Amino acid sequence: MINCIIVEDEPLALEKTQGFIQKINYLNLVASFDNAFDAMAFLKSCEIDLIFLDINMDEFTGIQMLESTNLKSEVIITTAYPEYALKGYELNVTDYLIKPFGLDRFIKAVDKVHTKLSNDQTPNKLEFIFVKTENRLEKISFDDILYIEGMRDYHRIHTTTKRIMTLQSFKDFEQKIPNHLVARVHKSYMVGLSKIESIENNRIKIGKELIPISNTYRDSFMTLIKKE
Repeated sequence: MINCIIVEDEPLALEKTQGFIQKINYLNLVASFDNAFDAMAFLKSCEIDLIFLDINMDEFTGIQMLESTNLKSEVIITTAYPEYALKGYELNVTDYLIKPFGLDRFIKAVDKVHTKLSNDQTPNKLEFIFVKTENRLEKISFDDILYIEGMRDYHRIHTTTKRIMTLQSFKDFEQKIPNHLVARVHKSYMVGLSKIESIENNRIKIGKELIPISNTYRDSFMTLIKKE
């Protein structure tokens, strides 16, 4: 089952997308929003597989939402403006539906998501990442990561055997490392969930380190650890 939400401020377009979703037996509509702000707040505490995202919304557009948020969900853009297609694909959306789109085109888009998510669940997924440091690529196993620390332009990866400095961003780590293994808990920290010894007063203890949990990431983090 693919859990999805709709972010759409046009009532007729929203109703149409809801109707199409009801026709696809592997789609489950969790919620609908008429603005990006409410959708982003919802996504902080709930994991969603797929977002149907309108671009041309008042105050805060779909493109601005994609640029300002580290979305782990697949995204299908729905819009009447084809000129934004290139920008959408630069932001790694799965598909781009031009209104008014029909059921046949809608099915093709969601089938892409279904295929991608099914492939992601295969047992052959990578269990490591290569990180650029100095003039080499360093292999790091996900299971060895204690925590990742942001340090201005650099990030320091603390593992069970070594520490590595890199210019790679938190966004890059979040896209490449499954969040049930290493999760963001603060603007300056990600932690290895299996390495957590205790959590008290919004602080995580890993070895001798006490790592803060910020309000921004608290709900999503607590949801993750309750699943484990």
